[in-house]
Amino acid sequence: MLSEILIIVIRGIAIGSIFATIAMSFNIVHGATNIFNFAQGNMFILGGFAAYFLANQVGLGQWSLMLLLTGLGIAAVVAVQGYITLLPLRSSVEQDSWLISTVSVSVIVAALLMITQGPFAYSVQSVVPSFRIFGTRTPGAYALAIAAMIFWFFALRYFLRRTFIGLAISALSQDFDAARAAGLPVRRLQLISFAISGLMVGTVGFLVAPVISVSPDAGLKYVLNGFVAAVVGGIGSNAGTLIGGPLVGVVAMLTAYKVGGAYQDLASLLVLVLILMFRPQGLFGRVGARRV
Repeated sequence: MLSEILIIVIRGIAIGSIFATIAMSFNIVHGATNIFNFAQGNMFILGGFAAYFLANQVGLGQWSLMLLLTGLGIAAVVAVQGYITLLPLRSSVEQDSWLISTVSVSVIVAALLMITQGPFAYSVQSVVPSFRIFGTRTPGAYALAIAAMIFWFFALRYFLRRTFIGLAISALSQDFDAARAAGLPVRRLQLISFAISGLMVGTVGFLVAPVISVSPDAGLKYVLNGFVAAVVGGIGSNAGTLIGGPLVGVVAMLTAYKVGGAYQDLASLLVLVLILMFRPQGLFGRVGARRV
């Protein structure tokens, strides 16, 4: 019994690592634009479909090349989506058009996948061999999920603190007007943040395709749990996502084990409600002062 719970917790952490990476992709876009890109879930699923069509049952060398191409391709798609999303906003994000735009893109991508691929779940072969935990066979893609979360956390940390473009994007999260007055190319930096978020979800979707549901209707689940992980950890805190994501993943897995898979999303929302009741800014978020 104890070993079963430990296995579920380990797998929950792995699934939660996916949520954490999606949450980090939310954070970099939100930091640069103050909006949430709710199309991230289906962009993540596009990475899974790319793994199915481009890298199913291929060697490690071809697989690595396809991983890179998939990441760059989805980064370009998300950058274009970001341009369309930001176009009507001009210099303000106080409007609600970004919410309509991002959700609309998500619906369009899901519909196109449904039309072209049908309502089926596709299986993808893993290039990483499975391993055993307490005698139970565990897919190698779970290890890739955790590794991807750690990689993107440190990659973003270095990028945002040690590079000129990263520091400029960080400046946008502090004050749009001051950044614009300082001569920073605000719109270009915002599009770069969209592209980076696309690179993140595209590569991670490709990596974990063997253990996710690669189907047209799966994007909603991942964007929901990614958003919950971002809010639980604290919007803008990538360190918080390292706790929020695995926490949501473990709760979801335990719920599926004890109650049933149909209640996983409900359990995630309950975690969100509880966190917001007692700590509205999230576990690692900071309370922002507002001048009136």
